[in-house]
Amino acid sequence: MSAGAVILETIARVREEVCALHAELTRYELVVWTAGNVSARVPGHDLMVIKPSGVSYQDLTPEQMVVTDLYGVPVDGDATGEWGNPELSPSSDTAAHAYVYRHMHEVGGVVHTHSTYATAWAARGEAIPCVLTMMSDEFGGSIPVGPFALIGDDSIGHGIVETLKNSHSPAVLMQNHGPFTIGKDAKSAVKAAVMCEEVARTVHIARQLGEPLAIDQGHIDSLYARYQNVYGQ
Repeated sequence: MSAGAVILETIARVREEVCALHAELTRYELVVWTAGNVSARVPGHDLMVIKPSGVSYQDLTPEQMVVTDLYGVPVDGDATGEWGNPELSPSSDTAAHAYVYRHMHEVGGVVHTHSTYATAWAARGEAIPCVLTMMSDEFGGSIPVGPFALIGDDSIGHGIVETLKNSHSPAVLMQNHGPFTIGKDAKSAVKAAVMCEEVARTVHIARQLGEPLAIDQGHIDSLYARYQNVYGQ
C-alpha cells in the first residue's frame, strides 16, 4: 500500500471515530444544539480531525469531519481534496485544540463541552475540590480552573496547557466558559468529559447538604496510582 493510501485510510478511521464520539456527548447530555466538539490527533502526522462548525449533532457524518494542520488551518491533502472538506469550516474552538496538540505531545484527543454543572463551577471561577474517591482515581486531585480567554485565537489553548501541564487532571474549567478535557486518545478525552460533569454535579449537591469532607493528599495519591496503574484488565 502506498504512503498516500495509508494516510487516507488513517484519516478515514480517525474521522469515523471522531464522528461516533460526538454521539457520546449528546448521550450523556453534555452539549446542547451545536455547541461542543471532539477532536483527535492523526497518528504519525501533524494533522488533527475536528467537528465542523454549526452542524447539528444528528446530521454529522464521518465525511464532514474537518482535517486541519496543528495550527487549525484546513488542509486538502492532495489534488483530489480527499483529506479535507472545503465546504465546511472547522469548529470555532479549533485554534485551542491545535495549540494543545502542538504543546502537549502526549495528548491524542481534546473535548470541549458546556455541560451544566461543570460550566456552573467555571462561571464561579472555582476549582472542584477532591472530595470523592472517584475524583482521586480519575483526576488525581481537584479539577483546576483556567484563566478567562476570548474565543478566536489560541488564547484558550494557552490557558489549557498552562493549567494542566503540572496537574494530573485531564480536565480544566476555563473561567466563564466551560470544561475542556484531554486524553491519550479522543475516547479517553470523552470519558474525562463525562466524569468531569458527574463529579461536578455530585460535589455541587454535597455542598447543598454541608461542607464536603476533604480527602488526605496521601490517600489521593495512593488512589490515583492504583487506578492508573493497577485497576482494570
